[in-house]
Amino acid sequence: MASRGVGLEMEKMSVEQLRALKEQADLEFNLFQDSLNNIRTATARLEIASTALYDLSLRPQGKKMLVPLTASLYVPGTLDDSEKVLVDVGTGYFIEKTMVEGEEYCERKINLLKSNYDQLLEVAAKKKSLADETGAILQAKLKQLAPVQ
Repeated sequence: MASRGVGLEMEKMSVEQLRALKEQADLEFNLFQDSLNNIRTATARLEIASTALYDLSLRPQGKKMLVPLTASLYVPGTLDDSEKVLVDVGTGYFIEKTMVEGEEYCERKINLLKSNYDQLLEVAAKKKSLADETGAILQAKLKQLAPVQ
């Protein structure tokens, strides 16, 4: 819940100001939710990549396998060197790394994303609390302004 000082400030606002504040807080909360979903998706992809690297390290050189070209298109291939991998570092750039370096890269990125997720979750919770408090004050003001029947 927002601090009592913020609540007192909101109680002094007009209905229009409260509506604008609630709308802004709801919009920001939804943006945070989208960002949290994107971080969850990226983390899951990196965890899958890390598992794939481990599985790849167990395969012998010369092993026949299917190589994904897209999510639904695979071509037959042969494992040439299981000690070196290409790591996608973003915007179309790939860096050759050893298997261990590739696994370490995935773990570092996963840890960074989890840390960012936790921080963003905290901010999103505060924004949700602000939106809820603003909504409650707005409803109370609207009820006061409504004609008694």
